[in-house]
Amino acid sequence: MKHRLISSISSLIATLFFAFASAQAAAAQCNWWGQLYPVCANTQSGWGWENNQTCVSRATCVTQPAPYGVVGNSSSSAAAVSSVAASTGGSCAGIANWNASTIYWGNDRAQLNGVKYRAKWWTQGENPAQNPTGVWAGEGACSGVASSSLSSSSRPSSSLAPSSRSSSSIAPSSRSSSSIPRSSSSASSIAGTTPIARHGRLQVCGNQLCNQYNTPVQLRGMSTHGIQWYGWGSCLTEGSLDALANDWKADILRIAMYVQEGGYETDPAGYTAQVSRLIDEATERGMYALVDFHQLSPGDPNYNLQNAKNFFRDIVQAHSSKTNVIYDVANEPNGVTWAGIKSYAEQVIPVIRQYNPNAVVLVGTHGWGSMGISDGRTAQDIYQNPVNATNIMYTFHFYAASHGQSYRDNLIWAAQRLPVFVTEFGSQDYTGDGANDFTSTQQYLDILNQYKISWTNWNYSDDFRSGAVWKTGTCSSNNWSTTNLKEAGLWMRDKMRNR
Repeated sequence: MKHRLISSISSLIATLFFAFASAQAAAAQCNWWGQLYPVCANTQSGWGWENNQTCVSRATCVTQPAPYGVVGNSSSSAAAVSSVAASTGGSCAGIANWNASTIYWGNDRAQLNGVKYRAKWWTQGENPAQNPTGVWAGEGACSGVASSSLSSSSRPSSSLAPSSRSSSSIAPSSRSSSSIPRSSSSASSIAGTTPIARHGRLQVCGNQLCNQYNTPVQLRGMSTHGIQWYGWGSCLTEGSLDALANDWKADILRIAMYVQEGGYETDPAGYTAQVSRLIDEATERGMYALVDFHQLSPGDPNYNLQNAKNFFRDIVQAHSSKTNVIYDVANEPNGVTWAGIKSYAEQVIPVIRQYNPNAVVLVGTHGWGSMGISDGRTAQDIYQNPVNATNIMYTFHFYAASHGQSYRDNLIWAAQRLPVFVTEFGSQDYTGDGANDFTSTQQYLDILNQYKISWTNWNYSDDFRSGAVWKTGTCSSNNWSTTNLKEAGLWMRDKMRNR
């Protein structure tokens, strides 16, 4: 009896201690570059998922420079920013009041209600006091007369932002070194001319794709067509990839490896080798490589579960030392529930993690990658039942001439709650053909820019459809000049070059 009593008391003390520790952890929050996340109670490093929400481990949060890091409990990111602002002080003399219509670049400053703020990257219309995406850093309660206009001392030259260019085309996908918050130890290595040199190993932080400095980034690039038709030696050559990397200024190449339709299942070794070659070619040019397991028909990815395990085992093992490869485990699941996709993903992701525990992994969503809306569902299915894995993102596909405002609303809802990557889209109808609807496409790109969602456009080939960027016959001619681009090609090239 005595031993059982002692044991019960010990158990009670341990329970109370754990509850106290958990309460303390819950009370603490992480001010992550101006945006609040809860500090994880159990996750010891990196980012975690606890109590149905994203959290930051204490060890990761404290790596940020002052004034960011672990803070006490607060009800909003605005309160955290205001708290930081109030403690630092300063003068607002000559700093313009924040204006919703003004474009702010990295290091531009504005004041609002007696508090000075600094933009960490390009932004427009985001209230600093509310700070929904963490773009604003509070610099202190201040006094002084506001100027009538924004100071241009920290802006790029006017040639980079002509007044006729839409805001979405000038939002930078990678911040200049002066606007990336970082510690002095990393400052010497940020300089670089290629996307890989600038960003290094990618990771998911909160709802965003981040670089090696835990700073959100937006990658822009192109998807190949099916490599069984337009692959290496056809539309993908030394010359075409040089054009994509150097002339188009693409950050990423999506490698679309069909499973059926004459793809992987007909020659596993051959298609694995071709994907491997394309990863190497992208890497040589400083681009990220997105390996797309392009299942389409059958729509249920579980049909190809063993194929997926075999392919990812071979390709990830071959490139395990690379830091620039992203893996997409399912292209466009269709005719299958989200629960079925989740089950598939949770069986394939461990295969990838066995050989590369740090790679970003993408998971295709239901309704042909629409996050369910093409099936009469929504992204709430994913939010309420997320994949049980870390460092993952969920994909979204759209074709602007077919997919209207309801799809955009679903995308916005998801972007506010989940890490999203647009791995395929076009300005045409859902077949990748027909007239270009650039107005609708621009509305989508505005959303992607606002939430810093990375994207790859369909497709980098000379297929006869209007969604293929090159005119028919270009690939056989090996002439990659802009005179051979279709209307969609010229438009997409401009979106990559002029950010």
